[in-house]
Order: sequence, then C-alpha cells, then structure tokens
Amino acid sequence: MSKTLELEITGMTCDHCVHAITTAVKDVAGVTDAEVSLEDRSAVISGGAFDVQAVLDAIEEEGYSATLK
Repeated sequence: MSKTLELEITGMTCDHCVHAITTAVKDVAGVTDAEVSLEDRSAVISGGAFDVQAVLDAIEEEGYSATLK
C-alpha cells in the first residue's frame, strides 16, 4: 500500500537545504521518494509503510522544522 505525506518545512534557505532534507528523508525505512520545494517551503514524501515520526525526526536532525499540512 502506498502512503503520501505532505509537510511544511521551516528553516530552508538554499538548494543545499533541499538536498540535505531529501537525502535524510530517503534514508528513512519505507520512503521511496521525497520531493522538497524551497519555493513552497514544503515536502511531499511517499513510499510504503514508513513511520511519520521517523520522517519528522530525520528532518529535525538536519536542523529544520517540519509540520504536517
């Protein structure tokens, strides 16, 4: 079963931020894709059975804040 998560992200200022968040989120078990937008300050995460809190924690570990849309 496919799962999609939409997030608002604060703290991003450049393309490096986008890359850091994308990489961190894709390392979470079950995540297959992460589309992070600097312009919209958002992310759409998709995959199978992944833990939402693990995704939020991965983003926070990189120094950013994320909340569910």
